[in-house]
Amino acid sequence: MAGSIKIKKGDTVKVIAGKARGKTGKVLRVEPARERVIVERLNMVKRHRRPTPQNPTGTLEREAPIHVSNVMYYCSRCGEGVRLGVKKVEGGGRLRVCKQCGSEVD
Repeated sequence: MAGSIKIKKGDTVKVIAGKARGKTGKVLRVEPARERVIVERLNMVKRHRRPTPQNPTGTLEREAPIHVSNVMYYCSRCGEGVRLGVKKVEGGGRLRVCKQCGSEVD
């Protein structure tokens, strides 16, 4: 369907489009088939459920998925959203690197 997603669970990303633009957060889940990521405490939506003893109001707030094209990896060394490249390592491995400063991500 699409190319590989270079963003992984646990990465810090910066949102570059949408209502949460400019904010950063940690990736909780990646959905490669749908090309979406779920970022902690960003893109919050309300879901209405039947009230229960645990949730008497019946409203539940949770994160909604964001398209992967609307987020960039946040490099702590550069202090901004950056593109990621892949560098081959001897022994057949692959390593993600920041395209801006060249630092290794993994």
